Amino acid sequence: MGIVIVDGQEIEVGEHERLNGIQVARRIGVEIPHYCWHPGLSVVASCRMCLVETGTRAPDTGKITMLPKLVPACQTPAKDGTVFVTNSKLVQDQRARVEEDLLIDHPIDCPICDKAGECLLQDYHFEHGQSERRADLRPFTSRRREMGDTVTLFVDRCVMCTRCVRFTREVSQTSELLVIHRGSHEEIDVFPGYPLDNKLSGNVVDLCPVGALGDKDFLYKQRVWFMKQHDGVCAGCSTGCSISIEENQDAVYRLKPRENPFINKWWMCDDGRYGYKHIHSPDRQIEPRRRRAAAGATTTASVPTASANGGISVADYANIEWSEIPSALLASLRAAIGGQSGALAAVLSPHLTVEEAYLLAKLARTLDPQAYIALGPVPVIGQDESYPQAFTIHAEKCPNRMGVAAVVAHFAGGHHTWDDFLARMETGALKAAWVSGGYRTPWIDEPTAARFAGLQALVVQDLFDSPLWRRATFQLPGAGFAERSGSYVNFAHRLQSFGWAIRPPAGAQVEGRLFWQLLGRRGLYDPRAVLNEIAGEIPYFAVAMDPVPKVGVDLRINQLAGTTS
Repeated sequence: MGIVIVDGQEIEVGEHERLNGIQVARRIGVEIPHYCWHPGLSVVASCRMCLVETGTRAPDTGKITMLPKLVPACQTPAKDGTVFVTNSKLVQDQRARVEEDLLIDHPIDCPICDKAGECLLQDYHFEHGQSERRADLRPFTSRRREMGDTVTLFVDRCVMCTRCVRFTREVSQTSELLVIHRGSHEEIDVFPGYPLDNKLSGNVVDLCPVGALGDKDFLYKQRVWFMKQHDGVCAGCSTGCSISIEENQDAVYRLKPRENPFINKWWMCDDGRYGYKHIHSPDRQIEPRRRRAAAGATTTASVPTASANGGISVADYANIEWSEIPSALLASLRAAIGGQSGALAAVLSPHLTVEEAYLLAKLARTLDPQAYIALGPVPVIGQDESYPQAFTIHAEKCPNRMGVAAVVAHFAGGHHTWDDFLARMETGALKAAWVSGGYRTPWIDEPTAARFAGLQALVVQDLFDSPLWRRATFQLPGAGFAERSGSYVNFAHRLQSFGWAIRPPAGAQVEGRLFWQLLGRRGLYDPRAVLNEIAGEIPYFAVAMDPVPKVGVDLRINQLAGTTS
């Protein structure tokens, strides 16, 4: 254990901690300004914005000896006896000079810059800059240079922090970016013939402290001060990156990574970053419907009449109000199973939250104490792709396979897969099924859907049309990942809870809310109360009884993780 002194305050530093001046100052709420330093990248100390006074305190006499010159805090280790002074007149004057130097040639085009409102140049100028500009104002230029399919560079805005260059060399390890020329003529560019085209390319926009690197997907679409930020979890793969969902008026405009040292560090992949478009797709199903043939009688799940364009025939279905669904749906399922034990099945999608999967399984067992509970299809595309700092893009393209599998194992007494469910259905024992979807891409084909023909009642919850959707007795539009609240368990058994960011489109409803109503629970749907109930009932989730921290809860401490692998 060591003692570091920052602005007269003593801070304890662990024996094995490797901190610099910026990091140790944050422990007492002191933010040392910086452009080039980032905790996930190598240290270059090039921007000089973090210069501070430093020295050492003698352990025996307590005498403090200061160095004669300012030093970069990012490059100065915080060891036992190290002294930092971050607020002296000398430090303040130096910061003002650095800020002034950066702004001499920087284009004052803040009104059209996408970074306006979250730009460190703006923030540091008002906090540390000169009160008046001494250089002449000149018409701004804004040379653009295409870096790749996702990123564009506004050359004149760059402050040469080189974060983006170091990222492509040290994290993505593709080295597309480099510094060309020297001195006052140096610029960022791509290596000739190799555009910025890797699966982590969007991170360079997050790393850029100014408006030099722009995200083509977000460019000129929304001002940052109009958007609201919500903590969420990426549903693109089983990594479960911690993210910020930024929206305005129920429209998602961008996703950005949140720091989580146990899951995604500071990064996220482009598949997850741009994988929100399906939420606002015009092809989403937004009207609950019921087969007309099912009105007042037990029905079969035969194929409805196809329309001329191959879609759903309007004549086969009638819209139904959500307020009418609970009574109609329960009556239809009860009539289909006819009191027969084991005649009902529930397929829990890996896109459901832990709470929703639990409630659906609970509902199925309420209707049929021997209901068959199975895990829905688990989409796997390609192979896992690993990067430095233990960041991995997983081939398993769903966020909650581990959590849903644990729920299935609890209710079913074992691990029932989608194939197990199809085999069970072939035996003719099942008379009704509830299938939850939520997949962003096609997930079931016509031959597989045809195997459902023998069911008397079929409830399908999904986002988009599918062969199975066209065979459903009840078609129930579900919610996307940004529209639901609950918890996901990622590949490493870490549970993260989150709240909804936007409301579902009119006509769709969050699955958990419907399950809550069908179970006869009063009040508003409360995922936290459900998680507490799950934690008290399923040992795997026991530690989730405690408040879930921002980084999530590691469920492996229960030593039951192997039961869901």
